[in-house]
Amino acid sequence: MLHVSTDINQLIREPVTDPDFPYAPLDWSKGDAMKIAHEEGLELTEAHWEAVRALQNYYAHHEDETVINLRELHDALDEYFHQKGGLKYLYTLFPGGPIAQSCRLAGLKAPFIATDPSFGSVA
Repeated sequence: MLHVSTDINQLIREPVTDPDFPYAPLDWSKGDAMKIAHEEGLELTEAHWEAVRALQNYYAHHEDETVINLRELHDALDEYFHQKGGLKYLYTLFPGGPIAQSCRLAGLKAPFIATDPSFGSVA
């Protein structure tokens, strides 16, 4: 096993946050999301970024992101985007699933059962 050393300056510096994405995970960048989108055949618009911000905000305001409830997240996104069509609208933005695909773009772990590799996205 290789020993990986870490620069102490990297560990103690203040994280650089994008003012457009105040609730983004510390290791996330807009460039990472654009790369993932390109790999998945998506051309990101402001509507996609709005969904990414909404997801990051939701996760930031839930204490333990490892136990995000899929149904509650569905309901929250459906309510947030209600004026635009709710989840149906999000499916037009994220054909790979409004939860699974948008979580990948947002740098977040999708809730349990959001994807099933044998059947594709169910969220």
